[in-house]
Amino acid sequence: MKKILKIIAGIVIFLTLPTLLLFGFLYLKYDEPLPEGKEGVAADALAEDMLSALNHQAYEQTSYIEFTFKNMHRYKWNKADKTCEVLWKNFRVELDLDSINNSKVFVAEKQYDGEEKEDYIKKAENYFNNDSFWLVAPYKVFDKGTERRLVKTEDGDEALLVTYTSGGTTPGDSYLWHLDDNSMPESFQMWVDILPIDGLKATWSDWTTTDTKAKLPTFHKLLVLGIEITDINTLILD
Repeated sequence: MKKILKIIAGIVIFLTLPTLLLFGFLYLKYDEPLPEGKEGVAADALAEDMLSALNHQAYEQTSYIEFTFKNMHRYKWNKADKTCEVLWKNFRVELDLDSINNSKVFVAEKQYDGEEKEDYIKKAENYFNNDSFWLVAPYKVFDKGTERRLVKTEDGDEALLVTYTSGGTTPGDSYLWHLDDNSMPESFQMWVDILPIDGLKATWSDWTTTDTKAKLPTFHKLLVLGIEITDINTLILD
């Protein structure tokens, strides 16, 4: 028995030690405190500059967006009706974003009203909140419950810190937007509950101008991970 326990302990250490060392390295290299910034006119002006660079008006006029997130989740989002069809594996959930309890669940194209219905709806809602944020986050800087602060970086540049005090799946999350010379988002740093390291940076790149002229990203890089967004289609519905 002692020999078996030693073997098990050795396997556990062998498997976990490299992970712990890697996490420790990443933590020491990237973890940083939430920066301080100043609310007010200057912060709002920087946010407006970013929206102007993105063609915010075109986004507002866009009433329908289709996209695929990481080749895993497919979305048919009717912004005008505040509904979204979420598809993954053999599940399809018709989310009612105004009244989640009115959402419908389909499994293998058959409507499902079993005991796990609420779980599937919650999963679809979480998928939507996360995945759509990676698509349209810059357009949400004036959403209800947001706070905007102007931050001076170590390089002397201006960055926009946006904190979501309510809404979404994890209220309280903060994002520091770094913009290029044309006020287009280049990256943001994240202080979010879901990540154990504060201040991790993800790129916002490979922008595409959609059929409705709204600009949307098709790729993000987070450390060594790539987040691809494909099959983007936008419409203005009558």
